[in-house]
Amino acid sequence: MPEVIFPGSDGRLEGRYVHGEGPNAPLAIILHPHPQYGGTMNNRVVHSMFRMFQRRGFSCLRFNFRGVGRSQGMFDHGQGELRDAASALDWMQSHNPNSNVAWVAGFSFGAWIAMQLLMRRPEIHGFMCASLPANMYDFTFLAPCPSSGLIVHGERDSVTPTESVTKLVTKLSQQRGIAIDFHQVDQADHVFGKHLAELEELCESYLDKRLKPQAAHAAAG
Repeated sequence: MPEVIFPGSDGRLEGRYVHGEGPNAPLAIILHPHPQYGGTMNNRVVHSMFRMFQRRGFSCLRFNFRGVGRSQGMFDHGQGELRDAASALDWMQSHNPNSNVAWVAGFSFGAWIAMQLLMRRPEIHGFMCASLPANMYDFTFLAPCPSSGLIVHGERDSVTPTESVTKLVTKLSQQRGIAIDFHQVDQADHVFGKHLAELEELCESYLDKRLKPQAAHAAAG
């Protein structure tokens, strides 16, 4: 899997990138959990999401936020990390000039950054969030949420109670034209310790469901 170093707003960032199939391959970036609690682009949930998009022909990028691995800079409490994510999407678009569809996925802290990026980049067509930390960060910026997506949460998540996530999902689901698929994984904790396969199945099923109408439209065209 090719290692890449690309420019961020405050220094170079380290990532792993796979180029997609065909000249118009959609883009996917996957964002890792909290840098100060061991989060890296090699996290197993992040890696699983990366491979899922790769198998479906996406151009995929996972990368280390500032201050992690070989990425330059220091932890910036979300603000700088959001700029990192925007730089990552810019870099991908420069290498995929004919692509006009992007997806963003994130795990825990990365899910919070993913939702912020979603608000700033209209080319993002869909999102996936695992262990969304709805009780730890302010999500009022999702007004309105511009894209439909998937949120998966563990029933036994001791970091973020399910109730705080379902409250946010209910709010977002009231918006016209937006569909939020929410799934709770029984017995799963915050990191989906013994339930990664269930998380993978939910993400794959959702992505395939979203891609089918696009594939039919492309075939008709």
